[in-house]
Amino acid sequence: MLKQLNIKEFTVFEEANLRFGKQLNVIVGENGAGKTHLLKLAYAGLATCWEEGNKPHLAPSAPTKTILQKSLADKLIGVFRPETLGRLVRRKPGRGRCDIKLTFTDAAHNLAFGFATNSKTEVGIELLPEQWLQTAPTYLPTRELLTIYPNFLAVYENHYLEFEETWRDTCRLLGGLMRKGPKEKRIRELLAPLETAMQGSIELDKSGRFYLRNANGLMEMPLVAEGLRKLGMLARLISTGALLDQGYLFWDEPEANLNPSLIKQVARTIVELSNSGIQVFIATHSLFLLRELEILLADKPLDTAFFGLHASDNGITVQQGASLYDIGDITALEESLQQSDRYLALED
Repeated sequence: MLKQLNIKEFTVFEEANLRFGKQLNVIVGENGAGKTHLLKLAYAGLATCWEEGNKPHLAPSAPTKTILQKSLADKLIGVFRPETLGRLVRRKPGRGRCDIKLTFTDAAHNLAFGFATNSKTEVGIELLPEQWLQTAPTYLPTRELLTIYPNFLAVYENHYLEFEETWRDTCRLLGGLMRKGPKEKRIRELLAPLETAMQGSIELDKSGRFYLRNANGLMEMPLVAEGLRKLGMLARLISTGALLDQGYLFWDEPEANLNPSLIKQVARTIVELSNSGIQVFIATHSLFLLRELEILLADKPLDTAFFGLHASDNGITVQQGASLYDIGDITALEESLQQSDRYLALED
């Protein structure tokens, strides 16, 4: 499990030290506060250490600086899409440098690296992992990917596209084979509520197109409501086993384009996945989702950490704790509460 992320001078952050919960981690903040940056940074580090270790000619080998300094830089550029690597250093007068450290429960996976504003294609490795990661992290962007899946990987690999590399990575997982064997029962348990909400199941045909199969037959994915497509993407990753074994899920704004009923289902699935051995990281500014998580956690406590992102004169600061009440006031949440008060006042 990822225990801690320490960053200095990275994008909007002067310095931040995030101590993660073993099961669920919730990052809350305004638009532009850096929620997605934190998810992508942690994901890029984990994904690099898994991808390199799973290349056939490297699998038996231990990590080396030569491999990581280039592959990690490539991953950061692919995930964030800056013009150069150095553009990820926090903007301020003169030259600067950012430093990043990922600390794991198993110290053999610990990684520290840095780069300066003039860096283009390599990072400096300060602490080299002793082992590659054995499980792939999964990143769910705000947009669903089932509709773009047909031929997307082939086009992405052979042409330069201004799409984040997280899209390619997730599409690779979406195309995985259905998981069979002793864990099928657990897969069905996780899938059942999602398929009830979708009123159907997700199928991938030989042409590479996804469909929703329901009582009326097969429906092309572009004709399915976007909120249901997001649930479908989650269901597909569960059915292939990508979200089953010990691993990591990074989910940016799970509530995007979902109605409250579906947000409730997403919250239940997040808690179930967290309770199944997946370390979950979500970024949100939805009061409805946060309250739903609080309700569920009251009945099923998890090792959870909350992080509030706040603007200051020195960039974004991070306030953290075991509950939503420990992370300070978030304007987006306060606005939602005030709107409720104004609405109730109309009835007085």
